[in-house]
Amino acid sequence: MLGQDNPLFDINNITMKEFKDINDILDFAINEEQKAIDFYNILAEKSTNDDVKTVFIDFVKEEMNHKARLEKIKAEKQFTIEDKVIADLKIADYLVSVKITSDMKYEDALVIAMKKEKAAFKLYMDLAEKAPNAKMKSVFISLAQEESKHKLKFEIEYDEFVMREN
Repeated sequence: MLGQDNPLFDINNITMKEFKDINDILDFAINEEQKAIDFYNILAEKSTNDDVKTVFIDFVKEEMNHKARLEKIKAEKQFTIEDKVIADLKIADYLVSVKITSDMKYEDALVIAMKKEKAAFKLYMDLAEKAPNAKMKSVFISLAQEESKHKLKFEIEYDEFVMREN
């Protein structure tokens, strides 16, 4: 199903669970990246607009890179936490949700991506608040920062190619 009632779209419907260690967190994050890959693949397959299809395929590749990065971190047991603030243009905060359709426009695809990344950021921040210890909290905050970077990328794209055209 292509609509927003698709469970792959609603990252906020994730049941909070207990994480025993960093590997549990990484497994969870890897699974979330796979859900994003599946989501964007479905949208690419259903899209009748070739430009939007290409955008979704690019999103799939990006999410695959995120998943591979997390798998490498898990395999190498090397999780470094960057202490840096990511800019937030807050564009996604002021956009209305768009209906997912097979013939959506490029700007609508960007809105979906921004909203999805914002939801992922919120999820990891919520998990950080509930983390049982400082190390797990910092891992969740780092994952939230990654999602914030992804959202910023889409906001910049939206700003440059949609807002400036209008």
